[in-house]
Amino acid sequence: MLDARYNILATLESWSEIVVEKLGVSAPARSVPQLARFLTRHLEWLAAQPPAADFAGETEGLVAELRSTIDPDPHALHSLIRQCVVDDCGGTISASPRNSGKSGSRSIGCSAGHSWEMHEWLTLRQLMERQRKGVPA
Repeated sequence: MLDARYNILATLESWSEIVVEKLGVSAPARSVPQLARFLTRHLEWLAAQPPAADFAGETEGLVAELRSTIDPDPHALHSLIRQCVVDDCGGTISASPRNSGKSGSRSIGCSAGHSWEMHEWLTLRQLMERQRKGVPA
């Protein structure tokens, strides 16, 4: 667990340093919550940069590492199924990512064929959260 925490802190700090250097903004405090909030505020800028895929991949790796630390049984993720967020779609979304075939990228899809690539997962999560709360998209 300490290794996972250190990796999270080091990775978030590294990406925050890039934002600070390139945008000339003040650095956040060296804590996971502060670094995460800082990166979230600058996520749109980060996503538009050439190393955006590296940022997404490293973040995904941290999530996987933390999940395996908290719950070593990854099969539990396969049980999360939600109604598709696309209007008038009767399909269901499974939370287990799959390889989409595009240079090893990963995607999440619904049973009716809709698909979201890794760079769209934050948006998908927000749509699923809105749906859960009954708020129209």
